Amino acid sequence: MSGTEAGGYPGVGRVVVVIPTYNEADNVRLITGRVRAAVPDVDILIADDNSPDGTGAIADELAAADPNIHVLHRKGKEGLGAAYIAGFGWAREHGYDAVVEMDADGSHAPEQLSLLLDALKDADGVIGSRWVSGGSVVNWPLRREILSRGANIYTRMAMGMPVKDATGGYRAYRMELLEKIDLGSVASAGYCFQVDITRRAHRAGFKLTEVPIRFAEREHGVSKMSGNIVGEALWRVTVWGAQDRTAAVKRLFTGKRAGAEQWP
Repeated sequence: MSGTEAGGYPGVGRVVVVIPTYNEADNVRLITGRVRAAVPDVDILIADDNSPDGTGAIADELAAADPNIHVLHRKGKEGLGAAYIAGFGWAREHGYDAVVEMDADGSHAPEQLSLLLDALKDADGVIGSRWVSGGSVVNWPLRREILSRGANIYTRMAMGMPVKDATGGYRAYRMELLEKIDLGSVASAGYCFQVDITRRAHRAGFKLTEVPIRFAEREHGVSKMSGNIVGEALWRVTVWGAQDRTAAVKRLFTGKRAGAEQWP
């Protein structure tokens, strides 16, 4: 009997961990094994973007050997956001109560997953945060830490969100949140996807909680971070901040509550 069939995670329900992959052949066995050992009561969905290194075939082998592991084969590399949205849709179709985002490279420790799920008992969404008290990063050059901290400070100021790690990718969401925030209109392909979802959830009035995590740089494979991804994030945050402030001014005159307008 699988963990989900047995009732799922106490206080949360049926949980699936969505792990997007693209050329993660060196990591996919390791990460799924750690998840299964750390929190046996969750399922895993590997969302593979037709990796040329054979990651998808390895994922199929893992799924054939373990009923708690599933595979979603996608046509090609379309970005992190698109992979997660596809995973969210799969989770909804299969009746899950909550979805977790987790990187395949081990930077998000499965051993900390229970911290996110325990916090989700009293929240709609939980962000594993590097920049709250108790959070940390390992094996990062100072330049990258300054960039991440600065980007999150800018995001918080530009968009008025009380979230210290809006770009963090280790997250857990209740399905009700994902159903409410109109995922079909999300256009962010890269890591800016995380900011987009945070913004939508905050505007819709959902309760978001941050828990401290230890983020470790990958040991195997190649990072997907690029200058284009950073550029997209800065541009979109600037535009969204301006849109939100314009919407706030309009609400002063119309009396509409936050979240009532259409998503841009």
